[in-house]
Amino acid sequence: MEETRKLSVAKRIALVAHDHKKKELIEWAEYNRNMLASHKLFATGTTGKLLQEKLNLPVTKLFSGPLGGDQQIGAMIAEGEIDLIVFFWDPMEAQPHDSDVKALLRLAVAWNILMACNRTTADYILKSSLMDEDYTITIPDYSSYLTRPV
Repeated sequence: MEETRKLSVAKRIALVAHDHKKKELIEWAEYNRNMLASHKLFATGTTGKLLQEKLNLPVTKLFSGPLGGDQQIGAMIAEGEIDLIVFFWDPMEAQPHDSDVKALLRLAVAWNILMACNRTTADYILKSSLMDEDYTITIPDYSSYLTRPV
């Protein structure tokens, strides 16, 4: 039997940005403030502080990415506590915590949650009519991976 999870109208959105992308994420969030106001926001470290100041909205602030914030969000994804991740990552600069970033992106795909890594995709997701309704996602079945010989 297929496992599913219901995303409610009020989505739980994780907002993450590398240093060179913070300005872009803040501008995007300001532009979409009214839409974001109806959702529950989470963010890593400095990004969360900046978002809360600029948007005047509640933002649950986690650790900074290099100090475990990416991993906190990854755990929340695995626990079904994040519905959408907006992660403006910098493809032109290596990060000291690249392995954490890769793990976070892998978890978002593995758990079949919404993910935007640039402004265009974030705009399309946020403006989708599906954002305004309950939506059921299918959780992929990875049980066959548990029984494969090593």
